[in-house]
Amino acid sequence: MDSMSYDIARLPIQSLLRPISEAAVALTRLDERIARSPVGEGFLERSHFLDAHASLWVDGELVHLEDLVLHDALRDIRAPTHELTIARDILKTRRRIAAHPAAWALSGPGLASLRGQAWSAAPWGGDGEGVPDGSVDVGSIGAGVGQAEDPDNDGLGGALAAIDAVLARSGAAIEEAKKRGRPKNAPDKDPFVYDLDWDEDERLAEWETALGRADDLPPVLKAIIALDAWNEIAVLQHAPWLGRLLSASVLREGGVTTSGHLAAINLGLKVIPVDRRRHRDRGTRLLAIARALTISAETGLKEHDRLVLARQMMMRKLEGRRTSSRLPELVELVMARPLISAGMVAKTLEVTPQGARRIVQELGLREMTGRGRFRAWGIL
Repeated sequence: MDSMSYDIARLPIQSLLRPISEAAVALTRLDERIARSPVGEGFLERSHFLDAHASLWVDGELVHLEDLVLHDALRDIRAPTHELTIARDILKTRRRIAAHPAAWALSGPGLASLRGQAWSAAPWGGDGEGVPDGSVDVGSIGAGVGQAEDPDNDGLGGALAAIDAVLARSGAAIEEAKKRGRPKNAPDKDPFVYDLDWDEDERLAEWETALGRADDLPPVLKAIIALDAWNEIAVLQHAPWLGRLLSASVLREGGVTTSGHLAAINLGLKVIPVDRRRHRDRGTRLLAIARALTISAETGLKEHDRLVLARQMMMRKLEGRRTSSRLPELVELVMARPLISAGMVAKTLEVTPQGARRIVQELGLREMTGRGRFRAWGIL
């Protein structure tokens, strides 16, 4: 694949100037609102769910938002679907990216970790950046052992290194054999599911090259190019949604969004007609993505205002209460989490489970499971 296939030299800059400026202003306004808001933490947590839900919509799938919230809390009211599992993966990935430093997702270790692979660029036994998330690169173990052996040991170090390499490969084979549902001697990727000629590493390298050429561009334009290049190169066969999260990471790394705010790009993309998002003309696609960024920020502002209003309405119910009442703490807990249970309330407020259910009823929260036991309440 030609690494020059995605060229950023002939961008329609004149037509992009105004949409990029509007998107930057809207995203910055939302970010400042969140930073100073009493419901900022709750907004960020809910934005993960909303964006994961919208991401499935963009890819032509559908899950219910309440099902995703309940599935994340292990309180499913029906059997999880394949689409719901994907939405949970997107949700967890958003949380991982938001929890790391701004530049992590676009770094070598970050990209490898998000793809579920071990990062082996650093030497074994280095600063810990070589293998992310506790994963072990078996190949690097065999390669690193015995390299600094004593020249007077009559080749004993080489023999020990060979033994250690065999043991490492054997251990990896045993762990692979323990996995359920995997036939013996099966290939790494099922040819009925994966295109074996699809070189994801090469495509990823091409995408990184295109992203590197955009380093001198404004962050919003760089994020737009990152997303369009990811879609055009089709880096990953079964995870197109990762490119949208990486585009949001570009905004965060560029300082457009700060702290833990990861832009919910999918909220804007789901509003854009699919024929504009996938148009053959690149200029049309870039304008569609720029418009989606603006819509996502405007939607975020409306969602933030809705949460502020909900908090104000609950705070009115506290008028005339005793100073020792636990309801104010419950209000803050409800606003910080989209879903709460009696156990969570009892642990946080240090009350009994019966007392937790009583004060939840006093606040008038909506029950989301429809069950008589193991219930949960929340504001989405």
